[in-house]
Amino acid sequence: MSQGQILVAQQSGDFLLKFCGDLRVTLCGSLNRYLETIFASSKVNSVVVDLLEAKGLDSTTLGLLAKLALHCQRHYQLQPQLFCTDPGLLRLLECMSLDELFVVYRQTPEQRPPLTELEVVSAPVDEMRQQVLDAHRTLVALNPDSGSEFTDLIAALESEQAALN
Repeated sequence: MSQGQILVAQQSGDFLLKFCGDLRVTLCGSLNRYLETIFASSKVNSVVVDLLEAKGLDSTTLGLLAKLALHCQRHYQLQPQLFCTDPGLLRLLECMSLDELFVVYRQTPEQRPPLTELEVVSAPVDEMRQQVLDAHRTLVALNPDSGSEFTDLIAALESEQAALN
């Protein structure tokens, strides 16, 4: 799979995140920091996630997408939009119940603002561990039926975290 990349744009409260290639945990520190930028914004009119060039999403990325959608619904009373045409990714979104959190479009958006690449941030190991743990807890809370596959990972991360504290 091709290496992942996240491109972003924001203008007057409209946010766009474009995922390209294979998105893995190595980009989640950067993604999480950008989500915090959105969450700190006083004006959020729309949030769009473009997966048209994405090839793969790991579970941590899916958990961060769920976090984004849940925050937008709770704090801004809006449902983010998601563009995706890949049948495999669409199936994955449905399996994880993310299709219930986003308005999913199966075509290309009409207009695109200029995008800039999100800077890759190397988060400290404990921060990365916490992000992975939070992302997987969010997925389990969202869809307990499919979350059973993450139970061992969550338990291991919680055990590791407890040992460090």
